[in-house]
Amino acid sequence: MAALPKPAPGRRLYQQVADQLRLLIQTRQYPVGSRLPPERDLAQSLGVSRPSLREALIALEISGHVEIRGGSGLYACLPAGPAKRAVPASLGESPSEVMQARAMLESAVVMLAAARTTPAALARLRQCVEGMREDLSNKRAPVDNDRAFHVCVAEMTGNSVLVRAVGDLFDDRHSPLTSHVSVRAESLRTWRAAVVEHEVVLRAIEARDPQAAAAAMTTHLRASEVRWLGT
Repeated sequence: MAALPKPAPGRRLYQQVADQLRLLIQTRQYPVGSRLPPERDLAQSLGVSRPSLREALIALEISGHVEIRGGSGLYACLPAGPAKRAVPASLGESPSEVMQARAMLESAVVMLAAARTTPAALARLRQCVEGMREDLSNKRAPVDNDRAFHVCVAEMTGNSVLVRAVGDLFDDRHSPLTSHVSVRAESLRTWRAAVVEHEVVLRAIEARDPQAAAAAMTTHLRASEVRWLGT
């Protein structure tokens, strides 16, 4: 299979991969209705990581070029509307890249937060974790309390730019691509694991241990990436 073409300015990797797969379907190398090779084989032939491939496949599922059948595999489809249209940039950033950026940023943010924490800030963090547990007991996804926790940690730094950056990166989960990923991957079970990880971060901040807090935050965000995309 041909290598990926030279990326166009501003085109994300998952969009490039999706565009190449779309072309292979349109040129009948993968005829409509046929099953595509397994993910591992596709990733190797395209020379990309499996997370990038999964993001591309989800983008193609949204556009109607691919159907992902659980337990059966990937199938080429003929979408309604313009079949030659490229995957739009409006689908959003790469979820795996967003989570990697969050891990880098928030591991530094939480170190500063642990050094500057106050009793009032710790009380707010505990309320966020308790709110997440209450949401789960009512079978609700605790997204709002999750966001509040991460923003509250950023607020402890006293730096409004960091607060905005943390909030903006969290809100990338509402992009079309990431929303599609989260619907497929998130469950009450995965959220329970996330709550436990938040509690570990909270305990490290309570102990005013910047290194432990950074390690706990990195572990949490990397685990979240794995739960989403199996990285």
